[in-house]
Amino acid sequence: MRAKCHWVTHPMNGSVDFGAELNEELPLLIRKLMAQRGISGQAMAERYLRPRLANLGDPFVMQGMREAVERLFLAADRGEYVCIYGDYDVDGVSAVTLLHEVLSAYGIEHAFFVPTRTREGYGLSHQGIENALNQCKRRPSLLITVDCGTSSVDEVDELSRMGVDVIILDHHEGGTHGRPRAVAIVNAKLEENSEFTYLCSAGVVFKLAHALMKSRRLANFDLRKYLDMVAVATIADIVPLVKENRLLTRVGLKFVGNENGNMGLRTLAEVSGLKLPATTSHVSFRLGPRLNAAGRMGSPQEALELLTTRDEQRAISLASCLEEHNRQRQMEEEHIRNEAMQMLAENPSLQEIPVIVLGSRSWHPGVVGIVASVLMRRYYKPTFIISFDERGNGKGSGRSVPGISLVDALHACADCIVAGGGHDMAAGLELREEQLDAFRDAFATYVRQHSEPQSLIPSLDIDAEVSFDEISVELMESYALLEPFGNANPQPLFLSRNVMPSCAPRRVAGNHLRFSLHQGNYEQEAVFFNAADVSLPDPPWDIVFNLERNFWKGRTFLSIILQDIRSSEP
Repeated sequence: MRAKCHWVTHPMNGSVDFGAELNEELPLLIRKLMAQRGISGQAMAERYLRPRLANLGDPFVMQGMREAVERLFLAADRGEYVCIYGDYDVDGVSAVTLLHEVLSAYGIEHAFFVPTRTREGYGLSHQGIENALNQCKRRPSLLITVDCGTSSVDEVDELSRMGVDVIILDHHEGGTHGRPRAVAIVNAKLEENSEFTYLCSAGVVFKLAHALMKSRRLANFDLRKYLDMVAVATIADIVPLVKENRLLTRVGLKFVGNENGNMGLRTLAEVSGLKLPATTSHVSFRLGPRLNAAGRMGSPQEALELLTTRDEQRAISLASCLEEHNRQRQMEEEHIRNEAMQMLAENPSLQEIPVIVLGSRSWHPGVVGIVASVLMRRYYKPTFIISFDERGNGKGSGRSVPGISLVDALHACADCIVAGGGHDMAAGLELREEQLDAFRDAFATYVRQHSEPQSLIPSLDIDAEVSFDEISVELMESYALLEPFGNANPQPLFLSRNVMPSCAPRRVAGNHLRFSLHQGNYEQEAVFFNAADVSLPDPPWDIVFNLERNFWKGRTFLSIILQDIRSSEP
């Protein structure tokens, strides 16, 4: 069963007065939504509604940026050979692709490498270093890590002993063993008061590219064309869509699938049936999963090659491979999810604790993170799902709820695990099979000590109450100015009361429900995703929902996406 939700009305956080011109242009509902997001005054409202690349901040305020730029120009001037070492997720392959384009523009000869999850493991590893260097045409004098490396103290020392300098471009938290001795580390998470902690790794690479361009301009290189890489990585990595992230994503989405954007992304959009213009939902549910599927199912090089190829036929072949990997991923995900939910159903003691920690030797290591995310949302508990090999070595992924840091939890449970790290809300670990119960107990103890019972009950923060007569395609034109939506700029949640079904809901695509609803004389179509097992109350209903714009044959129309249903209150 789904976790029950509190409905909380979100208070308005300021004035709805944005100056006479904007007040007249924008419906009151849109101005209320802006005020709830902390937007105040005409100047701030203009920057929020119409952000411009000209407002980008100085990349050199990031620590390590000047050293990274100087070392790269030295490599260019000396004709050095460079190796880019990335990660296998969407952020990693996007960041590698962007850096590859930038180094190519500056004439720096280089190779690029992403590890395979089951062979080299996560991040910058000793095995990964060996395999990356063996892949290079000759021994590089500089290795650049993207989306990894911040906690790789021993590995950077190993490269230094080989005579290979290291630049680290990352956004992960620091490790417990201090900073690696690299020639430059550009990672805002290691700074005390950086304004750029929200960047993903592709965003960090973009800031480096911006810094290079400010220092040594290239006449025929348009950095804007590569913002589709940054947008896709930012959305897929679920980093906050605030400040420059929101600006880069908003501009970058215009290039996704566009003739001026990345050919591999455009081909993947066509193969997956994506209808342009691209939205954050398209990236989250179509492009991102397909790019990630390559790394999850053991072939991250295919995703990286798709994004870097110039051969249209090769791009079609690779996009088709990713489509097949995604189908395999979906099957594995369903298998693991069903087995995990059966384990919970058959063991009441597992239901009584405030965490979910499950493992099996039959589970694919590349899919456990997705299942952890699904179960975390379903039961609203911090969750780790672990795949064990035949020797009892486990690799798992965790997802958390707001207020519970998985990084801090893993540090507290260090005696039970082999290794672990990541972000507060998403992390990975390694542990022995015989330590599974001990880790579950220690993790549950940590969560009990660092949370209040009410914090483990999900809430729906409702932005505004609306009636069906207020919802129109015309409203959506102004609503679009609030996009792109995502982490820290959430899609608004609306409440409508006394809604009636026009007929019984229809089950579609296996696990979803489609509704025809009316409120008075006004009708709306609605979808309730993954709700086939939801027990619907007696109507009339109060409903909480999002609004989405859809495009079909040149027309714009709106959709109601239900999030919760209750019997109407008097």
